[in-house]
This record gives sequence, structure tokens and C-alpha cells, in this order.
Amino acid sequence: MVRRRPPASASSDELLNTLGRLTAQALERVESQKARVELAAALQRDLLPSALPQAAGLRTAARYAPARHGLDIGGDWYDGFVLPGGVLGFSVGDVQGHDVEAAAFMGQVRIALRALATVTPDPGEVLGRANDLLVTMDGDLFATCSFLRYDPASGELAMARAGHVPAVWATSDGASGVDAEPGGLPLGIQGGEPYPVSHRRLTGSGAFVVVTDGVVEGPSFSIDEGLDHIGTLIRAGASGEPAELAADLIHVAELTGHRDDAAVLVLRHDR
Repeated sequence: MVRRRPPASASSDELLNTLGRLTAQALERVESQKARVELAAALQRDLLPSALPQAAGLRTAARYAPARHGLDIGGDWYDGFVLPGGVLGFSVGDVQGHDVEAAAFMGQVRIALRALATVTPDPGEVLGRANDLLVTMDGDLFATCSFLRYDPASGELAMARAGHVPAVWATSDGASGVDAEPGGLPLGIQGGEPYPVSHRRLTGSGAFVVVTDGVVEGPSFSIDEGLDHIGTLIRAGASGEPAELAADLIHVAELTGHRDDAAVLVLRHDR
């Protein structure tokens, strides 16, 4: 019988060298991820507006919260701007994916919506044109979005949704509801998509709120439960300060168990 010599086991020095190499590679990956997260966070801070427009009978507020675990950042946004004739435009959205690429894509979508809103008064057409533009870019990302147009002269709010969470409203007399009018597909998936427009007149005292899914949906409760939860808060704060209501609503994101970031836009009307 031929005896085979067992293979030589690795020496302590070899094991230490291997461990050191693997540790260095792991640290390099961690530092790279940390740098990407920091860059995404910086992009997010710079791209979100420093202030929102106000109008007679309308006060606005918004909040953004990064992901609870610090890695999923860069996808959600809110925006507000003045259009010709004193009309106000607002958008709230959520880019699929996170990190630097999502933050950059978010900036592209916001700029496209602002530009298109100056050439057409129809929110559905704004989303439709933005969608067709993003489809031609042939990218890998898409975004859900709600675009709103508010006319201070008439008090009319027109809104179109692209695969986004329904808005929730309440008035100071106790009425409330979910604005679940049909919407279209998320932006950037399929060209030629129609985006129906819902109309609502903001009369009396109340609040109209748009959020991203990080606020109302996660492992801890379903989107319907989340919408009910924020509905309760909106009814309680419909006649209060919009900044306080926005702060209360963004805290709901901590209850979802979701890893996503979150955004809230509050339109507080008193006409």
C-alpha cells in the first residue's frame, strides 16, 4: 500500500497574511460604500428645495427623512415652484433604487417636471411628456410621482399620478378621504402612457397631503393601514400649522419597518 503524505497545512504566517488581505478588502468595500452614501446624501441635500412657495390662503411645508438604516438614500423628493401667472407647481416622487444613481436621476426628473410645467397647464400632459423623455433616455431607473398644479385665484388643485401613493385630505369640520383617482404607470417604463387628472377645489380650512410609500408602507403595516394612520393625523392637524403636521407625518415612517427613505408634502389651505 502506498502512503500519501498529507498536504501541508497553512502556517500561522500564511493564515495571518490571508486574514489581513481579506480584512483590507472588506475595509475598502466599506469605505467605498460609505463614500457613495455620503455623496448620495450630499446630492439629496443640494437637490431638495430650501423653501416652498406660499400663496394667499395656502401655506405649505415638507419633510424628508433618510432611510432608517442609513444605506437607502437618494430616491425620494418633494418640490415646489411658481409658474407663470402666479400658479404654483408641486411634485412628490420616489425613484426606484437608491444611492448616487437614484439621487442623480431624481434631479433629472425634477428638472424635467419644472421645465415642462412652464409650457403646459395640464398635470397629466406634464407627466406624459416627462415619461416619454425618460423612456428615450433608455435608462434602468424609473420613478413614481404625483404632480400638482394649484391656482390661488380659483382655489383649484389639479393632480396627476404616475404609479404613486394616493393623496390624503381632511378639513377642519371632520371630513376626510383618500384621493384615489386612477393614475398611470411610473415614469420611464413605457412611452405614450396617459395620466388622468383629478380636480379638487381647496375651500374652507383643511390640509391636502402627498407622501411617498416610505411613510405609509412596510413590513409593519400595509399601505391601506398606513394611509388610515396618516389620515388620523391629518384630521387632527387639518387646522394647525403645516410644519407641525409635516413633522408628525414623517415620524410615521419610523413605524413601518421599511428601509426606504420618505418624503411628505403638506398643503394647508384656509380660504
